Amino acid sequence: MELLNNIVRADGNLNEEIILKKEILYKGMNGRFVERFYLTPSTSYIFKPLTNDGQLGKEVWVHEHILPIFPAIYPKIISYSISERTDLNWMILEDLGPLSHEFNEESVMGVIKWVAWWHSLPIEELGNVPVTGLKPKIEEIVSDVCDKKDEFYRLLPSLKIEEELIDAIFSQINHLKFLEKKVLTHGDLHTGNFAIVGDELKILDWEHTHLNSPYWDLYHLIDMSHPLFPKKITNPLRDRILESYLSLVKFEIDRDYFFKEYYLFATMFSMWMILLIQKDLVENGGKWSVEQLNTQLEETVSSLQQCAAALIL
Repeated sequence: MELLNNIVRADGNLNEEIILKKEILYKGMNGRFVERFYLTPSTSYIFKPLTNDGQLGKEVWVHEHILPIFPAIYPKIISYSISERTDLNWMILEDLGPLSHEFNEESVMGVIKWVAWWHSLPIEELGNVPVTGLKPKIEEIVSDVCDKKDEFYRLLPSLKIEEELIDAIFSQINHLKFLEKKVLTHGDLHTGNFAIVGDELKILDWEHTHLNSPYWDLYHLIDMSHPLFPKKITNPLRDRILESYLSLVKFEIDRDYFFKEYYLFATMFSMWMILLIQKDLVENGGKWSVEQLNTQLEETVSSLQQCAAALIL
């Protein structure tokens, strides 16, 4: 522990005089890099500075208060620093090795087993779990989409979305209240945050853990698109995933109501995502390339169309 603390300088950066080499894994939202570093040719760790300034201290809290009751499906923290200065916050985690981020039925069915497990944990026994995550709550997302209804309708021709589908979504949103049940959620369960390591499944990046609707994790796993991790979802696969979840989760919910609510949740979230992606495209990409954003847009439109069509059957 003491040795690893010395690897990070007082300014919150890796001490390159001590490490053998390092490699960038990804860039955080605040511009800081998550890196793999080596002490010897065969000994490596992951250096993760605070990558989102609004999440100060949250991932360490989750690792200390929530993840100890989990099986070994996450990388463990070896050392960390928490400071009021955001640039002095960092963690050193065990290096799981090469990660395979693939969205396929086998990997997703492996993830859904654990999602159902942590959704079934009694939240009253978990302590002061955060009640908000990185993104707005679904109620705020719905409100935002409704406020931008005209803007969304103007996009329909270019997106090749039938107006009747969107009419049907808006006609239902005022008549269906989302499930009030709250569960422990990972919070950001897109394809980049789960991986196969050898033959084992690992779930990564727990800093967005909070209490939310069961549909939150389900949407991020199944229908949330990401610029770096293209994927393809189909109606039959989506339904198999949802059926598997229902068979595993430990609370009771009517199947038909569950499916209808999920489709509505997913359509509203996808509409909100489309508006965000479109904004990024107008601004010529920003963090992501235009090509990545166009791929993400296509995936999100496809999910929206599939879920909207299933909703009105």
